[in-house]
Amino acid sequence: MPEIVFDTCVISNFALAGALGIPESLYRNKAYIIDIVSVEIMRGIQSGHARLEAIPKAVRAGWLKETGLRSGQEKELFETLSISRGLGEASSLAVAKVRNLIFASDDRMARAEAARLGVPLTGTLGILARGVRAGVCDLRTADGYLGKMMEIGFFSPVRSLREIPNDSP
Repeated sequence: MPEIVFDTCVISNFALAGALGIPESLYRNKAYIIDIVSVEIMRGIQSGHARLEAIPKAVRAGWLKETGLRSGQEKELFETLSISRGLGEASSLAVAKVRNLIFASDDRMARAEAARLGVPLTGTLGILARGVRAGVCDLRTADGYLGKMMEIGFFSPVRSLREIPNDSP
């Protein structure tokens, strides 16, 4: 499985639904969040979203790695992207581009920018579908997680992963 960098929304969807086991199984030791995303997660925890505490626990456990903007190229791209994108999205996308990682985001504008930059993409639905195809969970379980995500505010264009073509990321 290739390496992946998560923006705040995608990793939060899995944590809030109690479904971090799916990205852990798919991307163990190949998954990253940017330190700026960690700050956004901490703000969510401080505002009462206790289930987000699973994300820093995943970092401490080691399967999810925290990284920062390391190279001048990453920092320069981040500065450009942060003009029109949130800091978590901009930093995650900059790292994905420079390090050749998959960018996990559900934000339409961030995904469009990633496509323009030639960065491979996935999102919450793609990861759920990949989890089913890989046998990490069955369709019913994945649909249950999708339902929980939608209850907490995730906008999904589908109600079931059955509606997603098999060739999606």
